[in-house]
Amino acid sequence: MDLIQALILALVEGLTEFLPVSSTAYMIFTSSIFGIQSDEFVKMFQVSVQFGAILSVVVLYRKKFLDFKSPQFYIKLALAVLPALVLGKLFDDKIEEVLEKPIPIAIVLILGGFILLFIDRLFKNTKINKEENVTIRKAITIGFWQCLAMMPGTSRSAASIIGGMQQGLTRRMAAEFSFFLAVPTMLAVTLYSIVVKDWEYKGMKQKGYEMILSSSENITSFVVGNLVAFIVAAIAIKFFIGFIEKYGFKIWGWYRIIVGIILIAYFSM
Repeated sequence: MDLIQALILALVEGLTEFLPVSSTAYMIFTSSIFGIQSDEFVKMFQVSVQFGAILSVVVLYRKKFLDFKSPQFYIKLALAVLPALVLGKLFDDKIEEVLEKPIPIAIVLILGGFILLFIDRLFKNTKINKEENVTIRKAITIGFWQCLAMMPGTSRSAASIIGGMQQGLTRRMAAEFSFFLAVPTMLAVTLYSIVVKDWEYKGMKQKGYEMILSSSENITSFVVGNLVAFIVAAIAIKFFIGFIEKYGFKIWGWYRIIVGIILIAYFSM
């Protein structure tokens, strides 16, 4: 993977991570088009570049994340992230097998699109518009909904937003709680991919950080990629909040369906 490819993948991550369109699917499609989807460093990069994206959430919502006088917020996130951490560890190998199969991912993209078409009709009685009113029980339930995103193409954002609205959160609050929940979830996955997981790289098992430090090109790709993801994700979050408040989720449903059909046609050829 060269620097241009890393920048494009980081741009894709920043644009799609917090939108209900599946950032994982888009990065897999992009790396497949480049022909680099089987490279272990690319797989690790696609996960670790999320660090820049989650940092944008912490910066944008710093008053919430840095308010240490309200431990309830951290307790909610810690408990809500547990289902994803446990199930993610159990099914890590199965998930990785799917990461090189664009067509099943495109099908899931389409199925998720149909759900988004009707989400505003399904959950009309949404009144919770403050994080303080999200109970621990509701937070954990949303955490279980988030686990649906273990199937690439589902979208972690879409799954947790749907879970939030099912628990009575307004569009905006469901989206924002999805952003909050992304921080511990993606931080754990990023640290796992960099520090814990063994990757087959250049004929030997290496940790993620060893792959990054193995060349100046990899270091540059990692640093610049996360910087780009940070900037682009911050812009995407600002746009998304305003958009869903005004227009809802239907347009994202049609978008997923159309893109999924195009991708199935492309990869079938």
